[in-house]
Amino acid sequence: MAVLSRDEIFEKIKDVLENALGADSDEITMDATLIGDLGAESIDFLDISFKLEQEFSIKIDQGELFPENLMSDDTLVVDGKLTDKAMEILREKMPHVDFTKLDEQRSVDQLSEVFTVASLVDFIERKTAA
Repeated sequence: MAVLSRDEIFEKIKDVLENALGADSDEITMDATLIGDLGAESIDFLDISFKLEQEFSIKIDQGELFPENLMSDDTLVVDGKLTDKAMEILREKMPHVDFTKLDEQRSVDQLSEVFTVASLVDFIERKTAA
């Protein structure tokens, strides 16, 4: 398979998000957050993962693209804040996500803000280059 440019990957992801979320094309920018800006809900993440697998002919392992079961582990979340261990796990499992927005407060509520269109592009770029 030919290696796609970032722009080509972005365009394909844009199509996936328009289809999965019913988002308008002009709302889908690299900085747009999946939940806050594009209205994704947890159930949509399965659909997005599935559509990305189809679109790019890749396999996305469970928890590889978005975190799972974070809240059920009390060593990862204490008083609504992500622990050092949680941050370490997130960075290790999801090198495609920029977690700097979380560094200061580490509020679980902020977690949704780090999943952007750019993080999807980075993920696909890494996955298709591997």
